[in-house]
Amino acid sequence: MTSHNMTWISYPSKSQPFTSPEEIEAIIASQNIISRLMHCYIAFFVPTGLIAGICILIVFIKNHLQNNRASLDLLLLHFTISNIIMIFLSFTVISRPDYLTATHLACSVLSFFFNFGYFNSQYVFILTLLTLLLERFPQWTALCNATQRPILGAGLLLTYTFCLSLTEAVLVGTDNYQLESHCQLDPLFARPEYEIVKFTFGFGIPSLLQILCFTVLWAKEAPAGAPALQQHIHAYPAVYAISATMFVCRLFYNVMILFRTTLKLQMSIGTTKNELVMNIAEIVLFCESCASLVVILCFHKPCKDEVLKVLQRCRRKTRANNHLEIPETAMTHQSGSQ
Repeated sequence: MTSHNMTWISYPSKSQPFTSPEEIEAIIASQNIISRLMHCYIAFFVPTGLIAGICILIVFIKNHLQNNRASLDLLLLHFTISNIIMIFLSFTVISRPDYLTATHLACSVLSFFFNFGYFNSQYVFILTLLTLLLERFPQWTALCNATQRPILGAGLLLTYTFCLSLTEAVLVGTDNYQLESHCQLDPLFARPEYEIVKFTFGFGIPSLLQILCFTVLWAKEAPAGAPALQQHIHAYPAVYAISATMFVCRLFYNVMILFRTTLKLQMSIGTTKNELVMNIAEIVLFCESCASLVVILCFHKPCKDEVLKVLQRCRRKTRANNHLEIPETAMTHQSGSQ
């Protein structure tokens, strides 16, 4: 591993003296791409994700108060809150193509909350997959008993993700905490171990667990009386759509995280192109949080049913208003002709 002193590292766009026209054109093009992506994300994805998240919270809280407390809904509520936290933290990209300026300590605190939401959403989704697995294989009594206590499971999960996030905050580095620098939610000045731990516990292990869940679901023969596989998938389309979205977006993001680690180990700051792709990967990760909330709202049955009820009420009110306006108009014409 490299030395714990990471003060030598900096962003290529902030450190290199650009002299040739080609280098200047490359950095201008890179900044234009990042700026456009950031504006698209803030203008379209953020409002859509936040509106979807608020609607999901309202539906789940309403169902909870009415004692409709399904384990799957409680887990998806937990998942929704984690993604809303991620969306709020994503406002740090507003300054792109520039970066936030903060002390190492403030950047480490931001990183802690970001990692907490990141790890939490990943592992609560694994619990969601396990819950669906037990819908098809109810004979696994040990796992059934565990998933029947979602509050206990959520507490253990929060403790685990808190410990992981705290570990990552330590790996950002406690030296030079008073120094100001350019800040990302995954700080550039973090030690190489930071990215390795994040990849291992934030993507590697969860992805293996996801693959294991899907392998058992598709390969193992279900007991008599269990719903058919196709019927089971159609009953929970939101979970399977989120699984594919999370895997693709987080794969791209984590590949770039590992690539940045290799640059640190080589004592290199990389190129402006490397910096551009890492910024794109970060925005793609935030887009995934917004997209997951929209998928839950549109495809998870309790949320979808509530949305359809609201739309039907709006249509009825519109029709009622139209029926009231027509007679009034007719009466006005009749009185005018007399």
